[in-house]
Amino acid sequence: MMEFTEASPLMPTDLSTSLKTWQQRIRQELWQQVIPFWLNHSLDWQWGGYFNCLDRNGQRYDDKKYVWLQGRQVWMLARLCRMYPEHPERQRWLEAVPLGLHFLRRFAYRPQDQRVYFCLSREGQPVYLQRKIFSECFYVMALAECARLFADPTLMQEAEQVFAAIWSWVSQSQTDWAQDSIPPGRPRWPGSPEVSELAVPMILLNVIGELAGSYPEQEQWCLARIRLHHRPELNLVLETVAADGTLLNTPEGRLLNPGHAIEAGWFLLEYGERTGDPEGSLQTMALEMIAGSLAVGWDAEYGGLFYFLDRQGYSPVQLEWSLKLWWPHCEAMVATLAAYGITGSLEWWQRFEQVANYTFAHFPDPEYGEWFGYLDRQGQVSQRFKGGPYKGCFHVPRALMWADQWLGRALDLQVQGVNPQNKRR
Repeated sequence: MMEFTEASPLMPTDLSTSLKTWQQRIRQELWQQVIPFWLNHSLDWQWGGYFNCLDRNGQRYDDKKYVWLQGRQVWMLARLCRMYPEHPERQRWLEAVPLGLHFLRRFAYRPQDQRVYFCLSREGQPVYLQRKIFSECFYVMALAECARLFADPTLMQEAEQVFAAIWSWVSQSQTDWAQDSIPPGRPRWPGSPEVSELAVPMILLNVIGELAGSYPEQEQWCLARIRLHHRPELNLVLETVAADGTLLNTPEGRLLNPGHAIEAGWFLLEYGERTGDPEGSLQTMALEMIAGSLAVGWDAEYGGLFYFLDRQGYSPVQLEWSLKLWWPHCEAMVATLAAYGITGSLEWWQRFEQVANYTFAHFPDPEYGEWFGYLDRQGQVSQRFKGGPYKGCFHVPRALMWADQWLGRALDLQVQGVNPQNKRR
């Protein structure tokens, strides 16, 4: 369990110094260590798109291009261009965005059924198509962000069109498939119960936030689904429940993924900030999800967040359960900073510092830049590569970018003498 002592009463000057110190550290990591790694090693100027499989020093060990990461890198670089318009390196980011965007639109998208491949060859030939919606989701996010960056409404229209297809799959309304189409999802056999998986509503809520249109029905569906997974009576967030929210006494039904639950919590905080949460119910649920997941997921012996746990204490069937991965710690830094920025509670600042101190002590690579992705339970590097099928230019720079923004907001409010609870972005 993650233990937190009573927060020491920091004087405003002490807190201001701490906020500035962390912001400087995070900016230095983002601008000097992380973004340069990807700009120097991932851009494929010959065939387009980005190399994903990069060893510790940036050397390629595979030329395949994974579409989750193509879409994520387009989104990341485009968002940096919009959020830091005066940055001296902005022109390099701006030149790299079309490299990925054009590759995605030309090779990853299947117009006959609006599916998006999971993996492509270096030249753009299809390698693999998943029965999941996540390639499509990251494709939509890339299009929507580029639509704003380049003021191109056709890109937003395309993003909304693909999202409509995603929603039709999720709501099971599409039945007229093209002859060579492969719909998402796997067939459900009689012995397999109908379930709800947390990943689907949380990613859809995130994607909706990137679009320009209004989606109240879809938003309410996502919120209702997330509530099924939030179990305040257990102080837990479950990865999988029955379709009606009933607990399942199976390894899948007992599975906890603390990083995933924390990410869902900060998506809810962001949604409430964006749309308004007059009764504070979303904020309450989000804070409970983040705090409960930190408490159950923190390794009291070695520090850091476990990858998987079983809610009843059985050994998780996932053999990698005790690994410490980069992305849960990235999400936890953002979530705790967002919680601090919204509530002004020093307890949340204390949580941020505990997570951030562990993260910065173990994941960054000062010699070659970027972060290691996989540590063993004791915190030693398990896999040395910086990029692979699921790790790319996304979680680390996104977390550093949002941390910079939340720290800047906290400093601004402190100067103004404003209670964060009384001011929204």
